[in-house]
Amino acid sequence: MKVTATALPEVLILEPKVFGDARGFFFESFNQAAFNQATGLDVAFVQDNHSRSGLGVLRGLHYQIQQAQGKLVRVARGSVFDVAVDIRKSSRNFGRWVGVDLSEDNQRQLWVPPGFAHGFMVTSASADFLYKTTDYYAPQFERSIAWDDPTLAINWPVGVVPKLSVKDLAGLVLADAQVCD
Repeated sequence: MKVTATALPEVLILEPKVFGDARGFFFESFNQAAFNQATGLDVAFVQDNHSRSGLGVLRGLHYQIQQAQGKLVRVARGSVFDVAVDIRKSSRNFGRWVGVDLSEDNQRQLWVPPGFAHGFMVTSASADFLYKTTDYYAPQFERSIAWDDPTLAINWPVGVVPKLSVKDLAGLVLADAQVCD
């Protein structure tokens, strides 16, 4: 597994070894020991999630103020533009973001640590998005930052009309949001 740090060094791109031939491909999508060794992290995953969304669906920017979740995310079908935003008040990178293209073709995974808001926009006709989390979903602690916060100025893909849930339409700008310490 190849691990590459992003502009936010805690957010990591993981690229598994893919074995392919004329019949298709095989890769180990997760191995706890290999993940720990390659990343230097010692985290335990407790929940797996799977979402399917159509072109332009934008989910996020989500996080939990308690039971903060680390997320290991990937795309099994289709493609997305995936974003992580540092929302730790004590971080020198507070308010900075990184975006990574994840797809069934590049088979990349992204590690989004606790203390980061996370979101993605589907850039294909549809996408199956998979993620492992380090803590359980706790809706009472979930918060959402506005995807279009002008201070963050995220460069979402152009030419795709974002489709948001009511919850995500109500996201707050970072300056007004409850964030992590």
